[in-house]
Amino acid sequence: MSWQARALTGLMYGTLKPASTILMRHPLALVCAARIGNLGRLVRVPQPEQVTITTEAFSACEGEWVRGRAGVDERKVVLYFHGGGYFSCSPRTHRSITWRLSAAAKRPVLALDYRQGPVHKLSDSLADALDAYDCLLGREYAPENIILAGDSAGGHLTLATLLALRDRELPLPAAAICLSPWADLTDGPRTANRWQDPMLPAGRVRWLARRWTDGLDPRDPLVSPVLGDFTGLPPLMIVTGSTEVLRDEARKVAERARQAGVQVRYEEWNRMPHVFPILADVLPEARLAFRHIGNFLRAVAAHRDSAGGAAAA
Repeated sequence: MSWQARALTGLMYGTLKPASTILMRHPLALVCAARIGNLGRLVRVPQPEQVTITTEAFSACEGEWVRGRAGVDERKVVLYFHGGGYFSCSPRTHRSITWRLSAAAKRPVLALDYRQGPVHKLSDSLADALDAYDCLLGREYAPENIILAGDSAGGHLTLATLLALRDRELPLPAAAICLSPWADLTDGPRTANRWQDPMLPAGRVRWLARRWTDGLDPRDPLVSPVLGDFTGLPPLMIVTGSTEVLRDEARKVAERARQAGVQVRYEEWNRMPHVFPILADVLPEARLAFRHIGNFLRAVAAHRDSAGGAAAA
């Protein structure tokens, strides 16, 4: 664990976690957070000179194309779903992830600004994700050239999108990447890492899950993907921190996917905070994680090419 990580997690434990514990106790807090997030869209976020960003509108939402380097393969794409508990953040807040992901994947990233609560429902977010995927297919991106990715709530949306595509018998993407996925919205208490997590209070995660599942069956795999049948899904990469309160559900997703015959690369990083790759500007571990993502995607491509060659032979 780097000294930067030690310092940052200590700061989070003393500031972000108690603030979340105090503030996230009333629906009004979600409304305020969402409005603050909307104001954040007006702030210009600096990024390296080689990064280019262009916006685009979809059927019910917007998104931005992020190119993290020159010469990316325009025939391929990563469809990215940002985190934020389904009530905050946007593609703009997650550019430190998306431009590095574009560079690692050597392809543009389409970061979707999907609809969120408290105004919208989980089904609206999923509809936006499916619409964006369908739009990419309509623009003649081959499914084998599409990668899905997301962090936290965006990791939840990534898994739900995969399950929905499979259940609708639609063509699946080549692979998916989940960073600290929030995969279990059932009402069970979270005891693992309850005190060790430097960022997320377990009780507030449970409170938020209850709000988003009001009127829904929390055991529906599209609501709690951790309970889904992963048969037939493409290769998955799951990245989490060892002291995260969400760690166990990431583990369970990996275990269930492997049991269903899915190729899984599961990485549990020692004492890293929730969605630590977003901190790549300051954490060496986060920068290294993108190298691992690049290795995963190259391995997926190599396996697909070898399988295609064997089938042709």
